[in-house]
Amino acid sequence: MQPLLSQGCWDTLYMVGWSALIAVAVGTPLGVLLVLTDRGGLLQNTPVNKVVGFVVNVARSFPFLILLVALIPFTRMVVGTSLGAEAMVVPLSIGAIPFFARLVETAVREVDHGLVEAVQSMGGSTWTVVRKALLPQSLPSLVSGITTTIIALIGYSAMAGTVGGGGLGALAISYGYQRFESDFMIVTVALLVVLVVLVQLIGDLIVSALARRGTGRAPTRLLGRPRPRTAEAEPAAS
Repeated sequence: MQPLLSQGCWDTLYMVGWSALIAVAVGTPLGVLLVLTDRGGLLQNTPVNKVVGFVVNVARSFPFLILLVALIPFTRMVVGTSLGAEAMVVPLSIGAIPFFARLVETAVREVDHGLVEAVQSMGGSTWTVVRKALLPQSLPSLVSGITTTIIALIGYSAMAGTVGGGGLGALAISYGYQRFESDFMIVTVALLVVLVVLVQLIGDLIVSALARRGTGRAPTRLLGRPRPRTAEAEPAAS
């Protein structure tokens, strides 16, 4: 049992880790784009916002198990197979990207608009506003969103086991359900619970640390340190 559980844990961590990384890398700019192109945004563009929002909503509307099956041909084209942990990274990533993009959008919208105006008044471009104001100020919420996404991916990875995806979910189906080995089922469920609790605990600790420390700086320092004033000669007394 132990070798199987060790391999199952590794496969689950592999799937969740790579999928979370891809979701963050693609979902973050997608969520920021939804905010910037919205009405009143820095890059207001209603057609782009509607199209991107529609694609995100459609992708989020699919139950993951249906999405998993529907993407089997695409997964086989990308990876060369639709079985195993490596293959499951493709549907897991595609399912997590729109989910995380909406979390990013919500987090960025919480940033005080006055801070954005302060950066713009100092000559900051759109990229400067995003890099110096929007992302740093929303970092605690973004970390919380990453934590939620990873926990969702752990659940998705367990469902991937039903179609040969490997991981703890596959062990629970193959041994716990099909072979009626209740001990195997209990252990796999316990391991999944432990993973979720650990991820949530680590995420909460990071969010608390960021909240105590403060992720933002004063608006006057967002564009760099102010230049020191040069000493001016005092006028001679008459």
